[in-house]
Amino acid sequence: MTSLRNKTLILTGASMGIGAALAEELAGEGVHLVLGARTREKLLAVRDRCRALGGRAECVAGDAADDAVASQLVEAALNLGDFYGFIHAAGVLEPGPAVWELSADSFRRVLDGSLVAAHQIMRHAVPPLLDRGEGLAVFFGSGAAQRAQTGIGAYCAAKAGEEHLARQLANEAPAITTVIWRPGVVETRMQADARTAVGSAAAPLRELFASWLRDGLLLTPKQSARGLVEFLRADPRAYHGKVADIRKI
Repeated sequence: MTSLRNKTLILTGASMGIGAALAEELAGEGVHLVLGARTREKLLAVRDRCRALGGRAECVAGDAADDAVASQLVEAALNLGDFYGFIHAAGVLEPGPAVWELSADSFRRVLDGSLVAAHQIMRHAVPPLLDRGEGLAVFFGSGAAQRAQTGIGAYCAAKAGEEHLARQLANEAPAITTVIWRPGVVETRMQADARTAVGSAAAPLRELFASWLRDGLLLTPKQSARGLVEFLRADPRAYHGKVADIRKI
């Protein structure tokens, strides 16, 4: 990855699933990383694996929707040097209940994971990237942003908001290459949670997610992560302000 080698990126959602796989793929390509996630022990393990691959890696444990955590992520990236941007891969599903049955706390957790964290990272990361005159911002989107899916209504709303926020950034800060990346249908903890969801809207959700597993449609986290690395190796600028779907590029 010539264009990103020895540059520093922030990666959220890095403690497991696609985020953890992506951290290792990027580290193997010579990208320096500041890793963010809420689970400190798992995050430290990913950091250590990245370092073993030869990359420089630091981590900040906490919720990126928290202003202080978002600020620490950017500060750590600036300290590593050659700060070039961020990949926001974190997300929360809360599957099962109908949207009106979700508690206020559950609803906030879903919005915090995707939408609020994206905005907090932007608040702190965009000014130094604009000072640099270039950069990269990748937001993990989802087909859920375009449809009403029974049992994950808050997630659909959060992803719709995050994807629009990305388009806003692309419009207002054109020097920063901004892409909405849809990583495909991937075997992660979210998938497992949806297959075992409970609540009044859970039955059709369980069947849908189980069908993807049954029909062999799920990518592994490594396959999905590798797809993003290959995309970034090519010409992400061609997708500035647009959706790039692993299944279509």
